[in-house]
Amino acid sequence: MIQKTDLSGCHARIAPYIHRTPVLTSSQLNQLVGAELFFKCENFQRIGAFKMRGAANAVLQLTEEQRKRGVVTHSSGNFAQALALAARNIGVKAYIVMPSNAPNVKKDAVKGYGGEVIECEPNVIAREAAAKKVETDKGAVFIHPYDNKDVIIGQGSACMELLEEQSLLDAVFTPVGGGGLISGTALAAHFFGKQCLTYGAEPEQVNDAFRSLKSGKIESNASTNTIADGLRTNLGNLNFPIIQQHVKDIITVSEEEITAAMRLIWERMKIVVEPSSAVAFAAVLKEKEKFKYKKVGIILSGGNVDLGALPF
Repeated sequence: MIQKTDLSGCHARIAPYIHRTPVLTSSQLNQLVGAELFFKCENFQRIGAFKMRGAANAVLQLTEEQRKRGVVTHSSGNFAQALALAARNIGVKAYIVMPSNAPNVKKDAVKGYGGEVIECEPNVIAREAAAKKVETDKGAVFIHPYDNKDVIIGQGSACMELLEEQSLLDAVFTPVGGGGLISGTALAAHFFGKQCLTYGAEPEQVNDAFRSLKSGKIESNASTNTIADGLRTNLGNLNFPIIQQHVKDIITVSEEEITAAMRLIWERMKIVVEPSSAVAFAAVLKEKEKFKYKKVGIILSGGNVDLGALPF
């Protein structure tokens, strides 16, 4: 069980290794929704995404003996970069298993942060097998991108910061992929909010978390057909019970709604966010009648967008 002291202790611990990201507002978007919106801008976080928080906390929680052996994970995206940078800053070797079809720019970024990239076939079985081999051969400690207690606690620090600035939020929204961000956020809202409810947002095309909440068991997706590429993952075993207990609802949105929300953020707020970030705002727009006159926090999860493949 994750306790209130776990979250407060984590925030103090990781503070030297992360940015305290700004909370922005937009009078135009407030008017559009009919609510007070507070955007927690993790697109300005180190490596451009919230995942730096969980990665830093997980590495800092290792024993001295474990740090000497290094860490390993498998990821094609933001967590790969986050763990490589966190490990370098704390003086730990990082082995990052990445699928062969991962963009070269992401592989180069991991190498630039000092991570050793190990390529594998682009499927889950190959990724897990390659990470297991590094564990066996190098003695490295495996850190899962989201199904890990210390990672979950670290991700909750974004909502903690948001609540320190806006203590009377009625609700907070996050996108849902593997569940690390929403489970950490839900715990932070539970422990530090004043009746602040947590909502998840998910693409209709990959709505496994929405279906999992309804069925009571972890569901999977037959499709990964969404512009929100960071949300194509299934929920983790540690994340799901937290979501069941502390998340009020998960709202699904169409691809058109995601694109429209992303465009509004770019145009009205003048900031770059990736499609996965826009999913949370899209959900608020879709259900705006429910949140009229409320104070609503929205965690913009990251800004690592492929500028060559913009949807507008």
